[in-house]
Amino acid sequence: MSTRPTAMPHTPHPFARFVAILGRGRHLSRPLTIEEAEEAMAMILRGEVLPEQLGAFLMLLRVKEESGAEIAGFVKAVRQSLHALPHNLAQVDWSSYAGKKRQLPWFLLAALCLAQNGHGVFMHGFDGHTAGRLYTGEVLRAMGLAPAKNFDEAAAQLARQKFAYLDLVHISPPLARMMGFKRILGLRSPVHTLSRMINPFAAPCLLQGIFHPNYMATHRDAALLLGERNMAVFRGEGGEIERRPGKPCETLGTRNGEAFDERWPPLIEEPRQLPDEAMDLSRLLAVWRGEVRDVYGEAAVTGTLAIALRTMGLAPDQPSAQAGAQEFWDARDPQNLIAA
Repeated sequence: MSTRPTAMPHTPHPFARFVAILGRGRHLSRPLTIEEAEEAMAMILRGEVLPEQLGAFLMLLRVKEESGAEIAGFVKAVRQSLHALPHNLAQVDWSSYAGKKRQLPWFLLAALCLAQNGHGVFMHGFDGHTAGRLYTGEVLRAMGLAPAKNFDEAAAQLARQKFAYLDLVHISPPLARMMGFKRILGLRSPVHTLSRMINPFAAPCLLQGIFHPNYMATHRDAALLLGERNMAVFRGEGGEIERRPGKPCETLGTRNGEAFDERWPPLIEEPRQLPDEAMDLSRLLAVWRGEVRDVYGEAAVTGTLAIALRTMGLAPDQPSAQAGAQEFWDARDPQNLIAA
């Protein structure tokens, strides 16, 4: 006995219109508005989208490259999906999604130094999405610092020690699942951009590190649309929030709600740094404790700190920001990584 195939419904799926907006062709397709992007991401987060639609949607965005309005809409939907969190625990939102493979993660010492000086740093990332890289969660564990397992634990760590790290898996499981699509599709997706801007504790200062310079304007445009008053994005070492001390650092962002761009000069004379073949994490601790000196590493730390201080409004200009960063670094407690 033969069976007839089940007829497909004639009514278009509600999400189909978003795919159509992006994929109608060279002359008819267009970017999503901020409202459309928010609605589309809300449907994705609620699990109301078919796998075929999600794959098509993400890759159409990837081909054209996401706009600032699209990222802002996506971020708004993610923030709406999170439960309310205290807004006075973190002064800096520090995203860490790239991982390191050429140099040690010196940015961690910058973030910990900032926390030791009394400024709450909430760091978030996603471990292990690309092979051959060192990710923040595993590095922190190797240094004896336990990442938080949920928002409540992160809030407690911020209150106690001014520093917390939370993996995207515990922030938004749907986003973490989509971040993992890179292994399937072979390409990054807009999730890699929007995850950096979640800022769940509503910190008044956002720091962003990227690898591809053309995404800098996208981050700044999204920040302006989201009302983020103090934010800085620059091409960091390996894509992390880490200044490359041998090169000029072009920085875009918002300062007191206004767009800015500025250029920071190199900190060391050697413009080209060879890859660190050892990637020995014990060296991070040795430098923190003052047991060894590392010209490149310490310049990366203080240079990154300087951008943080300038973005936080704690320094009126670059020279005072760099001087303040050096003071923070010199004042660290070499025997402890976190504030007592």
